Amino acid sequence: MEQKHSILIVDDELSVRKSLEHWFLEDGFEVETAEDGDEALEKMNDQLFDIYLVDIKMPGMDGITLQKKITEIHEDALVIIITAYASVDTAVEALKHGAFDYVTKPIDPDDMSNLVRNALKQKDLTEENIRLKEQISEMSPVDKIVGESAEMQRVFEMIDQVADADSTVLIRGESGTGKELIAKAIHTKSHRKYYPIVAVNCGSIPETLLESELFGHEKGAFTGAQYRRKGKLELADHGTLFLDEIGDISSKMQVDLLRVLESKTFTRLGGNEEIHSDFRLICATNKNLEQSVEEGEFRKDLYYRINVFSIFVPPLRERRSDIIPLATYFVRKYAQSMAKPERELTDGAKELLLQHHWPGNVRELENAIERAMVVGKEDVISSDDLPLQLKDNGEEPRNLSLEAMEKEHIKKVLKEMDGNVTQSAKVLGIDRVTLYNKIKKYGIER
Repeated sequence: MEQKHSILIVDDELSVRKSLEHWFLEDGFEVETAEDGDEALEKMNDQLFDIYLVDIKMPGMDGITLQKKITEIHEDALVIIITAYASVDTAVEALKHGAFDYVTKPIDPDDMSNLVRNALKQKDLTEENIRLKEQISEMSPVDKIVGESAEMQRVFEMIDQVADADSTVLIRGESGTGKELIAKAIHTKSHRKYYPIVAVNCGSIPETLLESELFGHEKGAFTGAQYRRKGKLELADHGTLFLDEIGDISSKMQVDLLRVLESKTFTRLGGNEEIHSDFRLICATNKNLEQSVEEGEFRKDLYYRINVFSIFVPPLRERRSDIIPLATYFVRKYAQSMAKPERELTDGAKELLLQHHWPGNVRELENAIERAMVVGKEDVISSDDLPLQLKDNGEEPRNLSLEAMEKEHIKKVLKEMDGNVTQSAKVLGIDRVTLYNKIKKYGIER
């Protein structure tokens, strides 16, 4: 049988208590009554109720005071205030302290019955919302971040430290270190986790398109704008906006972004309506922003705005104890997605993985394991299954700078891929735009 809803009626007038008790018993409720606040609190020692009907004017403890005590004991209590002294001040005071609503004497049975039903509907919806959020949390775990090294343990501690603070976070590190995973972990551990995290790769979108991507546009705002489109800023309302490669945005976009961060308002391209968006900002970059500020390429005021809390994700070569656990994780991941049995890494394969410099970091390692799972014929992954460039580049020259080693590795991969940028970017574990930028930076001929 369905459990009855319970009501506690607190009123010093016997006639009111009896009338209300009779009405709600007829409606199928479980009803208790009390003539004052002290008796009501005693009854709450034995039972918590779904609804509390409380008279505001009683000898001794008044209704507002009793309401406060009820909510101290029963945090989610639904309290309806009854008063013969209808005034705005009385209503505001009751609602300010969490009352669901208030009614005035003489009480209309139908009005009271409807009010109680609405209160119970809200209670049921609130409880269902909590249950659904719990289910979402269980069904949507954040992508696993693998890291046993002391360096990654410090990163995990910083994620826990900043997750619920709502502060702007700047995640720093080379391409392929997993900065987006860190951003998702922060979002998933925050109070905004039931709203979306909206990601924008600023380095892969041309400036003209990035403005529309972020702010959205109205129909007819520019050639080809055939309909209104919401931008990422609007879609991130109540959630998190993740701007990857923030160091690549233009000077104009830096000004526009700074204005939005200061006011949390903006207008769509071609529009006049001011739109408010309550989002939390997380940025990521592989650039030295301090140097960019000194060279006048990045605004100092925007730098200070986004660098409230900084997390540095170390490159894979600086946390070699994570290489084999990561490789094992990727073997398991691709075994499941390819419906293949898991394979052990041979000692030769492990040695080769540990020797490699990993300029593409975790993304490059993942691609190497994915390829090995595709081409491997045996029940193990051997050194022969790993990409050729790992074997050719096992021991990096120790007398070269990091940039020089990166340049040499990019040149070698491009040569092996016959100058194909798309394939080379996949092998290196970076996107094409990033690779194009590095080719231009290092003056590499293809």
